[in-house]
Amino acid sequence: MSVRTRIAPSPTGDPHVGTAYMALFNWVFAKHHGGEFVLRIEDTDQARSTAESEQAIFNALRWLGLEWDAGPDVGGPDGPYRQSERREIYAEYARQLVRDGHAFVCFCTKERLDQVRAAQQAAKQTTRYDGHCLNLDADEVSRRIAAGDEHVIRMCVPEQGECTFTDQLRGAVTIPYSQIDMQVLVKADGMPTYHLAVVVDDHLMGITHILRGEDWLNSVPKHVLLYEYFGWRMPAMVHLPLLRNPDSSKLSKRKNPTSITYYRDEGILPEALINYLALMGWSMPDEREIFSKEEMVAAFDETRISLGGPIFDQTKLSWLNGQYLRSFSEDEFARRVADWMLNEDKLRGLIPLVHERVERLSDLVPLVDYLVGARKSLTPEDFNHKNLQREQVVMVLHHTLAAFDLLRRWQRDDLFNLSQQLAETLQLKFRDFLFPLFVAISGRSVSLPLFDSLLFLGADLSRARLRDALEALNVSGKERKRLDKSFAAMASELPLE
Repeated sequence: MSVRTRIAPSPTGDPHVGTAYMALFNWVFAKHHGGEFVLRIEDTDQARSTAESEQAIFNALRWLGLEWDAGPDVGGPDGPYRQSERREIYAEYARQLVRDGHAFVCFCTKERLDQVRAAQQAAKQTTRYDGHCLNLDADEVSRRIAAGDEHVIRMCVPEQGECTFTDQLRGAVTIPYSQIDMQVLVKADGMPTYHLAVVVDDHLMGITHILRGEDWLNSVPKHVLLYEYFGWRMPAMVHLPLLRNPDSSKLSKRKNPTSITYYRDEGILPEALINYLALMGWSMPDEREIFSKEEMVAAFDETRISLGGPIFDQTKLSWLNGQYLRSFSEDEFARRVADWMLNEDKLRGLIPLVHERVERLSDLVPLVDYLVGARKSLTPEDFNHKNLQREQVVMVLHHTLAAFDLLRRWQRDDLFNLSQQLAETLQLKFRDFLFPLFVAISGRSVSLPLFDSLLFLGADLSRARLRDALEALNVSGKERKRLDKSFAAMASELPLE
């Protein structure tokens, strides 16, 4: 049997280091066994998926050297490789499940489902669909569909018993069916959910091994049932430990920079980031810490994958990157610096910011130092302002960071409009509102245009500087909780779409 693995990211934001982590292990596993690695785009969330995000995924994985054998942009025998282009395929398999009695049409409204969920929570029960539409008469179903009643398709789940499956790292895992919901397989808009699409795609694309995050473990019984309903052989499964923040919570942009492009723009080398991601879940037989992805392929043994929650440590990543930098010849070092700082794309982004502000080329350095290098360390005194109290400064920084975390598009007009609305909601003059942001982003009260700077730096680096500013102001955990509640109360008024 020829080994085939895949990575299937959603194009709904910046390419995540967690995606790179999973892609690395799938790529290495496939290459170690002489197999193929497939890239599939899971874009069934049409409201949030963008072509820009998809292209960013391609660019980030290629920057890391993780090329795919089949995918949306390179083709392959099992395409198309975008789920949005496979809608009719999923629809036919969903109809098959309904015909065979393994799925059913559900007309329940959101209001009814909310009521059922609230009642179950009050009774301290597992929240799951109650089977209200499970046994509807076929004629009634046909009549209501013909009448245009909104509906979804749900899978049938046994009321009794349990599901036992094998994970290659954990051995036998057992989950009672009483904990498994009657999952929606096809949404009201006709698009499949992850659970139907992933099973159909993995089967039709010949995926033999699934390496994914451990957060999918509880969903495996749904997939086991679907494989059984279709009469298909299920791929072998390996659920990898998730990357963690220093506080052991799941790695997220709220606490850590998570975008691959952030690390690229910060001057982290692709081979260093790959090396570090490998160390997050695996170790070489000789325990050395510095190795290439090709050396990892040669030595790979999945039994050496660790089950511990790996902490994504910025300091350790910087140390490892430094080891690579110091190993370069002077010529190679110069080339890397030029590729990182003096490349045409980066310079093209800087020129509009400085073109009308310089008289000598040497004027560039003090103008753009915070854009092409690290921003200076901040102190509480940097935020002193004649019209703002400390509490107001903290609120501006916290609420802006929280809003930026929710913003779907990182575009200048969106950033400006959101900040303007925040200032109005906080009843601050816009000039005063912007002051803490200038300091947080540039390290000074006056700099190049703020929103152009945010756009140049990108979402992850901008958010990281806001987080660092809050740290500089010694914001306590209790204060953060109060600020979180304050922001939650006003979030619905903000232009976050």
